Amino acid sequence: MKIYTWLILCALTIVSCAPSEDEQAAHLLAQIKALYERGEYMQTLDSITALRMQFPKAIKSRRESLRLWQQASLKLAQHDIAQTDSALQAILREIPGEDNLYKANMMRVERDSLKARYEAMCGVVRMIRMRQKQDTKEYQHAANQ
Repeated sequence: MKIYTWLILCALTIVSCAPSEDEQAAHLLAQIKALYERGEYMQTLDSITALRMQFPKAIKSRRESLRLWQQASLKLAQHDIAQTDSALQAILREIPGEDNLYKANMMRVERDSLKARYEAMCGVVRMIRMRQKQDTKEYQHAANQ
């Protein structure tokens, strides 16, 4: 009986010395932060997805990665808005000068598509900002308790 107790204690000691999932995920989280700071937002999102799959129980790391996910998504959406706006402005300048009716109509279709994309991406930015405010309030509320 003493041997079993001894073996159980040894096994528990070995298991308790193993690094937690948050400790294991810390290296990947540091890489994610570095990717974000370098402006590599798509790779940041891909790495966060990998972190979530590899370390499903690393709650602290996942919470921090959620904040980075929102920031990277916001930066990507803002970049997409800027590109869409530039393309929209260019097409708006070209439409009045087009003499071919078919080409002018196709430009109007493209204009409408760009406007819809612009509005959709602005909606994405609004939702991300709203979620960030909500998360900040929840974090402050949890810190006060």
